[in-house]
Amino acid sequence: MKTKGSILFAGCEYYNTWYLSRELRKYGWEADLLNWDSNKESWHHYHGWDYLFKYNSEKDLKYQFNFYLKTLDKYDIFHFSNVGGISFGSKINQCFKKYMPINEIEYIKLLGKKILYTNNGCLDGVLQSSFSKWGPHNTCNICKWKEVPEVCSDYVNEKWGKFRNQMADFQCTLGGNRKDYNDNENVHEVPEFYCLDPNFWNPNLKIPNQFKLQDSAKVKIFHSIANKKQRTKDGDVDIKCSHIYEPLFEELIAEGFQIEPIFASNLKNEEVRYIQVQADIVVDMLTFGFFGANIREALMLGKTCVCFLRPEWLVSMKKEIPDYVDELPVISATPETIKEVLIDLIQSPQKRIDLGKRGREFALKWHSAQSGGKKMDEIYSSILDYNK
Repeated sequence: MKTKGSILFAGCEYYNTWYLSRELRKYGWEADLLNWDSNKESWHHYHGWDYLFKYNSEKDLKYQFNFYLKTLDKYDIFHFSNVGGISFGSKINQCFKKYMPINEIEYIKLLGKKILYTNNGCLDGVLQSSFSKWGPHNTCNICKWKEVPEVCSDYVNEKWGKFRNQMADFQCTLGGNRKDYNDNENVHEVPEFYCLDPNFWNPNLKIPNQFKLQDSAKVKIFHSIANKKQRTKDGDVDIKCSHIYEPLFEELIAEGFQIEPIFASNLKNEEVRYIQVQADIVVDMLTFGFFGANIREALMLGKTCVCFLRPEWLVSMKKEIPDYVDELPVISATPETIKEVLIDLIQSPQKRIDLGKRGREFALKWHSAQSGGKKMDEIYSSILDYNK
């Protein structure tokens, strides 16, 4: 098969780019994934890569530069992800800053290559002062990074937003947060990019013995925060709202509700699904306004899902993806309503079954690797003006 073109995913967007790149090959694309992340503790989120940058010796640095130079001729499209992620890693970036008038990405752009970017997180293109105005609860007040200006501040977020928008020809996002640098004609709602393997997250997956929970008639409620210690603010509050859920679970048990809270900690990303799949209900953030990987995984596993869906963001999303919003089977809740919502779900087993079925169908339509490959094939072809 003649290739349509060539794509390098430079940097990992969770596991999404791994599954997406495999699927794009079926459409005739040469699609590869480079992992340049020097933090090995993050690698379990990625599920795979084609190329890996190491940082142990001068030989490794030489390999990185040779690889970079080869990509300039080999690839038509470069797709980057995450705040600070429009880069070929710290070493190449530092060398360009030291010896060149432009950085390694600006050089790619000068050559006429196409650059795409995937938005990820509340501080991606949005000033802290803007995000903190979203109500009804100020999420920034429970976020550890509010007082860490080198991670999140108006100055840092604005600098990144400007650079990101200057470099990218097309940007993928999801969630409707269109403040500041996300209010841009090149930023688009593309849920299909954030894709999963339906077989890997299968509702009927076989659970290894070490992950099996005790059988009981209790309703199992799953809540998780990855890297909890690093993401918990003084006062034991966090953006995932563990400080709300944990006492609420105790309260419900004290009132006689037959529930079993379940948590996932110190597990690799590939192992979390074994706990998620045993849950009846999966709960997530109550103040942020949308959801991320945890809920997408739970939907693919056919679970009833609860988190806060910000009405203003849903209105924004409907401009580009109205069907996605209309079909979304996630139950919205706030800190004030979460107890009522959970009691209703605990007492309504058939409702949970129906929501789980809808969740799986929704995830297959919008977040499967197959839907991601189809949608991104269309986007990449359009960007290269392939049809012309």
